[in-house]
Amino acid sequence: MTLLRCMACLFIFLGVLTGTSTVVLVLVVLLRFPLLLFVLVLACWVFTRVLQHLSK
Repeated sequence: MTLLRCMACLFIFLGVLTGTSTVVLVLVVLLRFPLLLFVLVLACWVFTRVLQHLSK
């Protein structure tokens, strides 16, 4: 049972580590290429406008 719990904790740790490293990598890429940041903000704005339009 201890081995199973240890393996579960290891997989949880690896998942959290992978998720945070992915977020950091995306932030570095967005700050390195400002045009991508602008495109992402514009896409989010368009998406919220479409959602507001569909909810009416």
